[in-house]
Amino acid sequence: MKLLPAAQLGVCTPLLHASYRVGQLYTISKHSHQESEKGEGVEVVKNEPHEDPVHGPGQFTEKRVHLSSKLPSWARAVTPRIFYITEKAWNYYPYTITGEPRCSFLPKFSIYIETKYEDNCGDSENIFHSDKILGDHEVSFLDIAFDEIPERYYRSLEDPRFFSSAKTGRGPLREGWRQHTRPIMCSYKLVSVKFEVWGLQTRVEQFVHKVIRDILLIGHRQAFAWVDEWCDMSLEEVRAFETQMQVATNQKLGSQHP
Repeated sequence: MKLLPAAQLGVCTPLLHASYRVGQLYTISKHSHQESEKGEGVEVVKNEPHEDPVHGPGQFTEKRVHLSSKLPSWARAVTPRIFYITEKAWNYYPYTITGEPRCSFLPKFSIYIETKYEDNCGDSENIFHSDKILGDHEVSFLDIAFDEIPERYYRSLEDPRFFSSAKTGRGPLREGWRQHTRPIMCSYKLVSVKFEVWGLQTRVEQFVHKVIRDILLIGHRQAFAWVDEWCDMSLEEVRAFETQMQVATNQKLGSQHP
């Protein structure tokens, strides 16, 4: 599958990628619960072990993202009052795939994201060795401390410029932190978006790329700011937390799924 336009993104965090495996699961679960309310948010449909012949053992998740009221006005004007996006993900950490997202009423909309995690400051070139990054694409690095996020998501306690971890001693982050902070890891993402509807294609694709950028920044900011909450957890403990949050979040949404 070759979808264009594609964007290659990198976002660094003052963590080791081995520990971030726990932090990622903790952050996604807590954030989804916080941002969900009745009728809107992230509904977990499936979360189960999965074996891949190439990547080995991993975890498969299927989610429905209900977000009607969070769309810009131009998008709400052409969408039903209630709709959702189905997201499927395969986590073979430190390699993950988010693919086959489908909108409940737009069959020609799709997103495909490959992610690789490495312990470096973002200096791996063409880490995906993929023909998707040839041609029409952008390459950019996101700074969790100094790049802007939407105002509604800003929390001073989650600002890396001010946060200091009591357990790890890391933070706050200063200008140029990526070059001199250790430990450091980078999340590399190859993002492809396709929306084949005449008159809206460019606007929708640009909007989706911006949303993904914002999600990456917010997620990595929170993973760092919440590090004292998860850094002592084992993988088994964070999986139990994930299940607990999944049930609680689905209840907030009024879902019938367990």
